[in-house]
Amino acid sequence: MNNDFRNMLSRRSFMRTIGAASVAAGSLPAFAAFAQDAAPGRRGGGMGNGGDFGERVVDPLAVVISSNENPLGPSADARAAIAKVGGEGGRYNRQYQTETISTFTEIYGLPKPTGRGEGYVALYPGSGGALDLAVYSSLLSGKDLVVGEPSYEQAPSAGAKMNVKVHRVPLLPSGAYDIDAMLKASDNIACFYVCNPNNPTGTMTPKSEIVRLIKNKPAGSVVIVDEAYHHFSPDESSIDLVKDNDVIVLRTFSKIYGMAGLRAGFMIAKPELQAKVRMVGTAAGTGTGMGAVSISTAAAATASLKDPNLIAARRKINADIRENVLEWMDKNGYSYMKGSQANFFQVDVKRPGPEFSKLMTAEHIHIGRTWKAMPNYCRITVGTQDEMNKFMVAFKKCYEIAPLPASSTAHLDFVDHYSELDFARNV
Repeated sequence: MNNDFRNMLSRRSFMRTIGAASVAAGSLPAFAAFAQDAAPGRRGGGMGNGGDFGERVVDPLAVVISSNENPLGPSADARAAIAKVGGEGGRYNRQYQTETISTFTEIYGLPKPTGRGEGYVALYPGSGGALDLAVYSSLLSGKDLVVGEPSYEQAPSAGAKMNVKVHRVPLLPSGAYDIDAMLKASDNIACFYVCNPNNPTGTMTPKSEIVRLIKNKPAGSVVIVDEAYHHFSPDESSIDLVKDNDVIVLRTFSKIYGMAGLRAGFMIAKPELQAKVRMVGTAAGTGTGMGAVSISTAAAATASLKDPNLIAARRKINADIRENVLEWMDKNGYSYMKGSQANFFQVDVKRPGPEFSKLMTAEHIHIGRTWKAMPNYCRITVGTQDEMNKFMVAFKKCYEIAPLPASSTAHLDFVDHYSELDFARNV
């Protein structure tokens, strides 16, 4: 299958290989949102008890803390930038996307493009499509993929679609990735995926461990570091590691910057790895066609990047509210996974997670989904303090309800394989 896939890539574009509409939806989040709207009645992308791309909730009383969105929304500067460029929407203009890339490149001290050569930074409509393409391009050899367990399911789902062997390595008790076990998972590894902070646990893997993974990985293999939530953590980023290594780092504006619906994200990697990704998705990251970010989104992203106080201020707001809730849980004897540095955490609800999620929904509180590796845990997004106050009231009430018999919960769904491609197709 992999040989056939690679042969097809050489004959035609990746879009045409497995269907232009479906791949556009899977690789480009803007199309994923369109596909969800086309399928009324689906909740959370058809993933049982919530997805990561938002819920259509018509309940006016609802508190939606299920998709790791930032309730603060775009910053004041970002909103002003959108308003300013709105009148230019009738023209094609790549200037704004170029400025976003240049700003990020300068902030992180990355090499600038020389001549007509491509640089180290590519701009995408969100980081989800970039993740799919990064995994696809890293697995063209047909070798194995290694991921953490539990972790964000989009990477292993993309690996499954490439028909490669996916090795799921349990996290350490600390919630960090087990680098030694990942390196020993196979003698035939093409790609390692590390989500840092990890989704759904919110826990961090020290940069020193990622460096050790890079130094000891098989030659030619790629390490993908998904830093979608890194702005919430005070720990050091892995972006500087892309310069001299086969490393791809992903960043998004959907989380701390509050731009989930506007869709913007970065892929940071050496030009040769960027070129390999473009071979898989011809328009991706180039600012043209289906890979384009709108001028309004690009202007908002640039304004967000240029705000020197935004990250620290929002990190503190998130941490203060999160720790307030966790202190309440400690006082009431509730169990949760320690060490989250993200805008979510995992709570042990002492029954199948989807069952508890339904109880909370009846109380107008929409919480996150459950991973198969942690079947009695639910992921909780950090909302505003008012939202979390309502969450705590509902949580106490639902927790005290007796769990259903095991035989009546056998049908409940858990997240196993998940990607934007699945979301877009509504399967």
